[in-house]
Amino acid sequence: MNKERKRIAFHTLGCKLNFAETSTLARSFPGEKFERVPASQKADIYIINTCSVTDTADRKCRQVIKKFINRSPDAFIAVTGCYSQLNPVELASIPGVDLILGINERFDIADYLTELYKKDKAEIHSCELPASDIFRHSYSAGDRTRSFLKVQDGCDYNCSYCTIPLARGRSRNPEIKTLVEEAEAIASAGVRELVLTGVNTGDFGKSTGESFLNLLGELIKVPGIERFRISSIEPNLLTDELIEMSASEQKIMPHFHIPLQSGSDKILGLMRRRYSKGLFAGRVKRIKEIIPAAGIGADVIAGFPGETDSDFEETYNFLRSLPLSYLHVFPFSERPGTVAEKLPEKVIRSVKVSGSKKLLELSKSMAAGFRQQNYGHTAEVLFENVRNKGKISGFTGNYIRVEYPWQAKLAGTIRRVKLVDTASSGNMNIELTEYNERL
Repeated sequence: MNKERKRIAFHTLGCKLNFAETSTLARSFPGEKFERVPASQKADIYIINTCSVTDTADRKCRQVIKKFINRSPDAFIAVTGCYSQLNPVELASIPGVDLILGINERFDIADYLTELYKKDKAEIHSCELPASDIFRHSYSAGDRTRSFLKVQDGCDYNCSYCTIPLARGRSRNPEIKTLVEEAEAIASAGVRELVLTGVNTGDFGKSTGESFLNLLGELIKVPGIERFRISSIEPNLLTDELIEMSASEQKIMPHFHIPLQSGSDKILGLMRRRYSKGLFAGRVKRIKEIIPAAGIGADVIAGFPGETDSDFEETYNFLRSLPLSYLHVFPFSERPGTVAEKLPEKVIRSVKVSGSKKLLELSKSMAAGFRQQNYGHTAEVLFENVRNKGKISGFTGNYIRVEYPWQAKLAGTIRRVKLVDTASSGNMNIELTEYNERL
């Protein structure tokens, strides 16, 4: 490599966990050799961290890779993440890709780029191996507002539709004391909110004999971090004790994202999920009993094999009966190597699409209703460091995005506000109260 610094850009697809890992990858490149630039600019090196949760995610990965190749034909293209772990040969068939790294070696990616040159075909490393049982530490940096802290990786659940265990390996985590040290480092950078993320976050402690409840109890003691948010947690792992801690501890945000996937016990069984719809409803009811203002989101899949019109209506009516704030909706995507791939009674695409649209409309109605329930309420908002169309925005504790005319002094601060009404953007308009910054 010559003495001139190489321009390097990173692009992330997929979940919060991927964003934390990309940030860690970026920090591994020494500043004296590499100049980090936005992915929207021309670069000498592009590193794409991929997702493979659905066939749509796969398609987006391929589109992004080709976009960067077209933008900078002479650039070195390195691909890593779940898609590269599961489908390295498919990625290698894309002309212009130079390096493909699976789960095992991606955090050593800087070691592979000491000598850069375009290749006739892509080099594939480690992708044929099972994902390592070693836990690789990751957290996002560079945003003084919020950071994602990876507390867990892998999954032992083996749901019938999911390839994540194939890509990520078994459930594992570091010790609590290590994560507390990482949280302290994040706090020293001035970050106010920490989002705890993982593949199966609530499974934390399986490899160390600890628990997610213990982890939260120690993290909230870290000075400087004002807010902790749980990215997602399985309903069977969302215990009464965890809900009660969220209610009693000011630092834990009243926001829960709980994967449901189906409101039909028959379909949940085919999915090999570890709960019934009754358990899910009980968790939502318990949250609302002791945290009435909590925001609650859910994931739902439309068109799983064997889902009849009656099963779909059961799911739709079940969701409509719950006090949820929003839905993440996915049409079923058949993934190679899964049990669901071989299930009979496939649902045709048009039915999956129409079902997804109906659920998305329900989600919009839920979100609008939740905002209306909060009209006139006061809340604390962490304002972000981004100016967009003359506005500054941020999230309340219960995950309502608000906006306000841009004031630079608000960026990165927590302010008490009054929620007024819904703006044309879909965010909420607010009024600031005086003397209300919580330092």
